[in-house]
Amino acid sequence: MSGNAPAYRFPKDKRADAAKARRLAWWTIAYLISAIAFMSLVFTSSQAMKTVWLEDILSLAPPILFLLGGYFAQRPPDRTYPFGYYRIVSTAYLAASVALLGMGGYLAIDAAIKLVTGEHPSIGGIELFGSVIWLGWLMLPPLLWSAIPAVFLGRAKLKLADSLHDKVLLADAEMNRADWLTALAGMAGIFGIAFGYWWADSAAGALISIDIIKDGVKHVRAAAEDLVNRRPQRLTALDLDPIPEKLTERLKRLDWVSDAVVRVREDGNFFVGDAFIVPRDDRELPRRIEAACREACDSDWRLRELMIMPVRELPAFGD
Repeated sequence: MSGNAPAYRFPKDKRADAAKARRLAWWTIAYLISAIAFMSLVFTSSQAMKTVWLEDILSLAPPILFLLGGYFAQRPPDRTYPFGYYRIVSTAYLAASVALLGMGGYLAIDAAIKLVTGEHPSIGGIELFGSVIWLGWLMLPPLLWSAIPAVFLGRAKLKLADSLHDKVLLADAEMNRADWLTALAGMAGIFGIAFGYWWADSAAGALISIDIIKDGVKHVRAAAEDLVNRRPQRLTALDLDPIPEKLTERLKRLDWVSDAVVRVREDGNFFVGDAFIVPRDDRELPRRIEAACREACDSDWRLRELMIMPVRELPAFGD
């Protein structure tokens, strides 16, 4: 028998955070489009500028995937998908993580080629108000616009990702962090060119890409492990979540349970668990199991469903 959480996507105390996260995703999309357009006005052969521009384009993927994943995950179960659409959030997390890793890999290779071949960036000038101004100085305002809002957006999303246990939102926050790091390194590259250090531009792009690759590898691994039903992890620390042990102890404290063991997997933002119990006796077993399921799901909003099965001997799940 199983105990199910309510049909809505988040409990009442999480709905405000969910609505705020959706607003932040829309604001991020609008902001990134403006940053991409702003940088296009002064786009040159600068490797650092190219890195920032491409990074901002790929940064559109996580907020879009977050919105799409949240929309489809709310669909009720049907004949084709009897377990519902919750795991589409995990699929979206994998896609966002792959986008992050792919972007870092491309930028690293591109920057390395520039450094090895000794390609010097050519940044020309433009005539404004009767004077010729170096385009490098005109790149700085777009780079600042690419950096400053990303700092605040990323911090806000990081808090909401923890609150909602949403890994797509976490990947989006990490992408915003990559945005402002990229922009700052891009500005450093521009100043390097201004002072005659041609390699500073490509070196800045390479350093940025290494940081992005590191985050991409971490999230791709976590997303892939979610899809093969690894036990839940705490979101930002990426270490084991103690919920299986807590549920096991809760069941063992019941006076009609002799022994118990619980396994839990992630289902999008939520958890789904299987509990095996050795009952002391069979009296009123259906009622007791139903009450235990309901109380377990009420103990943690992330636990969407718990299936409790009475057995004579506990199965082994490994250490």
